[in-house]
Amino acid sequence: MGLLYPTVGITAKGDIGGHEHSLRRIADILQASGSRVMIDANHCRASALKKWKRCTEMSDLDLLIVLGGDGSILRSVREMDGLGIPILGINRGTIGFLAELMLDEVEGMLEKFLHGHGHIEQRSLLQISALRGKNVLWKGTVLNEAVISQGAISRLIDLKTVVNGDPLTTFHADGVIIATPTGSTAYSLAAGGPIVHPELKATILTPINPHSFTQKPLVLPAENTIEVTILTKQSTFADVQISLTLDGQSYVTLKRNDRVQACIASSTAKFLRRNKETYFTTLRSKLKWGERLEEHSETDGTNR
Repeated sequence: MGLLYPTVGITAKGDIGGHEHSLRRIADILQASGSRVMIDANHCRASALKKWKRCTEMSDLDLLIVLGGDGSILRSVREMDGLGIPILGINRGTIGFLAELMLDEVEGMLEKFLHGHGHIEQRSLLQISALRGKNVLWKGTVLNEAVISQGAISRLIDLKTVVNGDPLTTFHADGVIIATPTGSTAYSLAAGGPIVHPELKATILTPINPHSFTQKPLVLPAENTIEVTILTKQSTFADVQISLTLDGQSYVTLKRNDRVQACIASSTAKFLRRNKETYFTTLRSKLKWGERLEEHSETDGTNR
């Protein structure tokens, strides 16, 4: 099969530590395979990559390689904002759900990917808008979640939540998480939300430590639009604030009557995968499901 990705970009976490050699090796393999190499000028400033051309816009790329963990991949997805360019994540050694290759697999796998081996997996994105009256505070897409929460002092906040114009509830809680199925295994899971298969078209609404035991996580159809309005009055504590956190990386300070609107975006995030490994295999690997039982069975021959 011929070269499927003629122009390939490379990006990495700003603090790449001792991985300049790895970045240079990735670029060398791309060039030897016939791909034009473009280095992300905004985040990848390694001196080892000076001989390759820099790019500030991703729109001309056929593939983006991200060296780093889930955080670097989330940032790249958000910055591409629906361009639809496939991402190949290469893990630097941390545990992550989104990367496809480990560093020691690059030599044997990267050239195969460039020539058409593997498949494209699509993940839903959330379209988020933060509004203050008619002013737009923030607008864009996220892969995991948008979190509305209180600041340093533990004080419950009131969040009026409406779905498709119909009142749902006012959460009296530490906050609320609006997540995609991909984000269901991130902060939403830690807050007690369900694990949702990434192929489902849905939005997960998870309150954070709600005051009422009847306010539970909800899984909503993807066609729904969620709007959350801040009702909490200004506090006498100067350091109490409410913020909107986007994929754990971008922050917007919110005030009373500000609104956050969320719906599934028309665009998707695309990931280059080696094969159609089942999601259940990923869960077992990343969440360590079944390890204790399997270790016990191996030692005494029992099966419980």
